[in-house]
Amino acid sequence: MLVTKQPVLRRFWYPVIPIGELQDGPRSFTLLEHPLVLWLDADRKPRAAEDRCCHRSAKLSLGKVVGGNIACPYHGWQFDGKGRCVVVPQKDCAISPNYQVNAYSCAERYGYAWVCLADDPLVGIPDIEETRDPEFRSIQEFYETWKCAGLRVMENEFDLAHPAFVHQGTFGTEEHTTPDSLEFTEEEWKLHVRGVLGVVNPELQQQNLKMDAGETVRTLDMTWFMPFTVKLRINYPNGLSHIIVNTMTPIDDSTSQMVQFCVRNDTEADTATADVVAFDRAVTLEDKRILETTDYDVPLSPNREQHMFTDKPGLIMRKKLVALLKAHGEVEQTRETEFPINERVRLEDWRAS
Repeated sequence: MLVTKQPVLRRFWYPVIPIGELQDGPRSFTLLEHPLVLWLDADRKPRAAEDRCCHRSAKLSLGKVVGGNIACPYHGWQFDGKGRCVVVPQKDCAISPNYQVNAYSCAERYGYAWVCLADDPLVGIPDIEETRDPEFRSIQEFYETWKCAGLRVMENEFDLAHPAFVHQGTFGTEEHTTPDSLEFTEEEWKLHVRGVLGVVNPELQQQNLKMDAGETVRTLDMTWFMPFTVKLRINYPNGLSHIIVNTMTPIDDSTSQMVQFCVRNDTEADTATADVVAFDRAVTLEDKRILETTDYDVPLSPNREQHMFTDKPGLIMRKKLVALLKAHGEVEQTRETEFPINERVRLEDWRAS
């Protein structure tokens, strides 16, 4: 599936830039091959628009914010948060109703500016309820570009067979190549998976968890929010809940931006923020090393790759994406050709899932 060729994916929300990075002026970002300019308006709320002035096509992101409007660096035309030209500084130049740039839905959540390219989002920004719980603290971890499809990362988060091999430097062990249990619950826009996996605790994790070395278990409550956000709640025997939230924001077909933060029911006095980030960073880099070698054109049809039973969460994700495309009259777009959903994916293809 090529994400930029599936129009329905424009009807979801994606985090693009930390709010803090908009404090000093506009920033640019490319979402699903759409060049955007983001800035803070007079109320310090994030705004997003096409990064192209309607006058002579200069990049608005090279301009500045004036009174909450984005001002073009070329001739100083100013546009408000709805994309309307509100100032033309040249004398005796009337503002035509055609002086307008495309503006997009933009909102602040979890420390980021989130953007939806459509006026009618299919679903809201994923709700992480623990961020409203005073017993939990939120930690911004990192955001960066990955040469990888977002769907690969979503499947990887729910794949409890890979830690034994990919994460041997952090928590994985070949003594536990498969989970002890795996349960699934589907909702319209979500997939919930609960699993139990045996792991080990290296020195930094012992410090973070206040636990001894040796084997332990992770009880995982995982939620996939369509299309590219996952919430991974890891519950440890000592009562700690460490919740990782990441979104793979699609830049183009082969590139995504990884946005990750975590939420935990402890304090800075219990575990230093820097240590929490350091361990999660080490885990993520182990994933990145492998996932950037995978094919970004992830096939939705199950007969184009081979599978085993721990792949079931990923197969459910693919099936739900197939249903999404079918419901909106789209076909699977790949580098090879287009595949009509009704013909390419048949009920018997999903029997193994």
